[in-house]
Amino acid sequence: MIVTGGCALMSADGVLEAGTVSIAFLVAVFVANLPEAIAATSALARAGRDPRRITRFSVLVALGFGLASLLGYVALDAASPRTVAIVLAFAAGAVLTMLANTMMPEALHHGGKLAGFITTVGFAVAFGISALQ
Repeated sequence: MIVTGGCALMSADGVLEAGTVSIAFLVAVFVANLPEAIAATSALARAGRDPRRITRFSVLVALGFGLASLLGYVALDAASPRTVAIVLAFAAGAVLTMLANTMMPEALHHGGKLAGFITTVGFAVAFGISALQ
């Protein structure tokens, strides 16, 4: 598991194999994506966007990602392990790009050096949970 959004990436192969999604998985994805959602919403609010417009945008994004997830699940249902590995590697790279370009600089700006330590601890906890499964 990776702390921000990546828990879905590392556990998606298990979801594909089992065909079910546990409550723990859903909670992990929700919690992992909170920092991204808060950062995006804060930036839009600081830019003077209307709160109702921000809410509508967030709902549309959530619905779009939900639909994309469903389509990906259907498309990869019969995919080979190699294809799934390629898709997961691409998705992991996208998450790392987003972290490096957006989340980490903002975390350092607002949280200082403590942000790096908290990120490392979060990764270690997520990795530990993943290793125990």
